Amino acid sequence: MRLPLILAALSTLAACAPPAQVSKNSPPVGVGFGDPSAFRALAVPSGGSSLTRDFMDLTFAMENGHELETFSRFEGPVTVAMRGPAPASAAKDLAVLIGRLRSEAGIDISPTTGPAVITVEFASRAELRRLAPTAACFVVPNVSSLAEYRRQRGSEKVDWASVTRRETAAIFIPADTSPQEVRDCLHEELAQALGPLNDLYRLSNSVFNDDNFQSVLTDFDMDILRMTYSPTLASGMGREEVAARLGTSAAVGQGNPPDWTRAVEAALGKTGTLSARKAAAERALAIAQASGWQDGRLAFSYFAVGRLLAGSEPARAFDAFDRAAAIYARLPGGELQIAHIDMQLAAMALAGGLAEEAARLADRAMPVVQRHQNAALLATLMLIKAEALDQLGNPTAAAALRMDSAAWARYGFGPDSVVKARMRDIASVADRATKG
Repeated sequence: MRLPLILAALSTLAACAPPAQVSKNSPPVGVGFGDPSAFRALAVPSGGSSLTRDFMDLTFAMENGHELETFSRFEGPVTVAMRGPAPASAAKDLAVLIGRLRSEAGIDISPTTGPAVITVEFASRAELRRLAPTAACFVVPNVSSLAEYRRQRGSEKVDWASVTRRETAAIFIPADTSPQEVRDCLHEELAQALGPLNDLYRLSNSVFNDDNFQSVLTDFDMDILRMTYSPTLASGMGREEVAARLGTSAAVGQGNPPDWTRAVEAALGKTGTLSARKAAAERALAIAQASGWQDGRLAFSYFAVGRLLAGSEPARAFDAFDRAAAIYARLPGGELQIAHIDMQLAAMALAGGLAEEAARLADRAMPVVQRHQNAALLATLMLIKAEALDQLGNPTAAAALRMDSAAWARYGFGPDSVVKARMRDIASVADRATKG
């Protein structure tokens, strides 16, 4: 990549680049990701010893840092039912997910239309935000409906920390969102209903990670869930007993410093001024460097800096993306994170009039993104390449690519109005190159 020209493109891009898609996925009628059973072979397997340590850290702590002393899971067959105004894509996506959980994690789980062990209830986004303002979707123990959760909210009954054996759970997902977000919510929340309640930023190849790059259950996640339902374990076991059964230490690993987590959340959240978010990204990176991390936490810190400094400090932004990609290249599952970075760089190249470079980066990222089943990111890359083809004087190929992207975009972004808005955003990035 020609660094000086890309840096010039960065300075023109500012807030106009399409944001990285780090939410949740699966295709509509007419669009397919291929055989879901093949997905497991695409990811890099985790080592056995580190897997047991990761299992302990995921299983005996919660996202808020609260440590758990008792192992819990469902004992016996698990049934799953959907309730409420489920989107048309949800039933197919849930069926595929349940099939993977049975074949890859060895869990005795099946769909039902009657009373279920796990209920997936759909409601409006506004209604769910009144109950959980910062969550796209969430899972609650010991209830089977939203009405029941409202009655029990704030009580010990719906506190995961008090659960020693899982009997029932309910997953709440917005019905008025994109099919992709619904599918991703199904993956993440069903995995947590069945297994670990914690998320660890250091896990690059897992949905048990708040960076949200991985949006469908990976090989690592299936291994963690298979371990959760191992016949050697049982609900009610203490941490020491579980560790002994797994042949590992009972000590829970040190979590992320709260200051780093807060800085990351402030940097990439939807509130706060741009200057405050930039400062938060810088703070997160400084903490990661001072902590000596060389894993996904350092890479994600660089990614946050790259996202937020593109308009004001292009040289640092480019360097941050480059450093993030170098780290992700060494990590399991990191090819997907690199594809997100390629999308950012492709948008920068497009804005700078480097159409060939934009198309090259999009071409490099698209096969990776399709394998990892991210329709929104795939559509974004296709639209960037279409604009690049227009700049290269090939409007026929550009129009054909936009047509090909339509089904992916509808699945990834939702209504046509949102799809058209995304197309306008990307077109405006390309327009800057012609007016610059």
